Amino acid sequence: MILKPLKIGKYTIDIPIIQGGMGVGISWDQLAGNVSKEGALGVISSVGTGVYQGRKYTDKVLKDARPFEAENFYSGKILKIIFENARKICGDKPLACNVLYASSDYNRIVKDACEAGANMIITGAGLPLTMPEAVKDYPDVALIPIVSTAKALKILCRRWEKTHNRLPDAVIVEGPLSGGHQGFKYDECFLPENQLEQILPPVVEEAKNWGNIPVIAAGGIWDHNDIVKMMELGASGVQMGTRFIGTVECDAHANFKQVLLDSKKEDIQLFKSPVGYPARGVKTNLHTMIEENRAPKVACISNCVAPCNRGEEAKKVGYCIADRLSDAYDGLRESGLFFTGANGYRLNEIITVKELLHKLIEGEE
Repeated sequence: MILKPLKIGKYTIDIPIIQGGMGVGISWDQLAGNVSKEGALGVISSVGTGVYQGRKYTDKVLKDARPFEAENFYSGKILKIIFENARKICGDKPLACNVLYASSDYNRIVKDACEAGANMIITGAGLPLTMPEAVKDYPDVALIPIVSTAKALKILCRRWEKTHNRLPDAVIVEGPLSGGHQGFKYDECFLPENQLEQILPPVVEEAKNWGNIPVIAAGGIWDHNDIVKMMELGASGVQMGTRFIGTVECDAHANFKQVLLDSKKEDIQLFKSPVGYPARGVKTNLHTMIEENRAPKVACISNCVAPCNRGEEAKKVGYCIADRLSDAYDGLRESGLFFTGANGYRLNEIITVKELLHKLIEGEE
């Protein structure tokens, strides 16, 4: 199958592959810039920009190197630096920014991304019913919400059309094999009816009711055959995150990449998260410490996600997600939280973005 270009709003993506937005520090300037340079869509994560390059650009950091409050954890100034660096790599090719709807400062972060030069905003971690409000001053910015069901897309389109006279420029439907936070509760992630190949076709049909909105499949997609399968089910493109961690250009610490390279299938599990939904990652020493009540003390410094309620939910699950993802960015294997999709154990080499895209397009392994 020849992969056709993907049209999103006023932008055309030559290779219909979107690199998943991965924070903290997994998809920033180097990865996103090189993905867009090679013709796919690079996505910069807005999460945890305050720890970028060892926190040297962060306005307010406490003694233990944690960014203080959301304005520093989600630093607009640093997000702009990241976009500027990515633009030096990819020029004027489309670049997207992923902004979690659960972020405690969502509207401000979206505006920061638009001002930094994002051509598209991708939002999940909650149904982003107010997403158009955040970009009302940026009419050229394309909006791509993430949903898990056709019903969710219908609700979202109805609300957007009625309240904002706008519809999504594309929609990502994400199955429960993705890395990080899921759109389903723990038990729901294992139900056959919630797997990507089952939820994708109804979303495609619902999208037709609103003017053939392009549908992008995500969650567990690994190789060319998976991409072809999703296209045959009606997808216009795919989103892939974990596969890009295994690239030279990925912004993740070398130790992060090694954790995935060393992982086995049984190591990749769903864990409780302060966000309220399960999250998938590699079981490491952190989880052993949590089970034995030896994990680092929870003290909400960054106020990163609203559902955590200033650390109350973090205390219940035994860890602060901002601190532990930041540790992973710093390469601290003992206390880091290492997110990955269900296929992360299949990573067995580090190659360039160019080589990876070639394999995905041509079907080579």
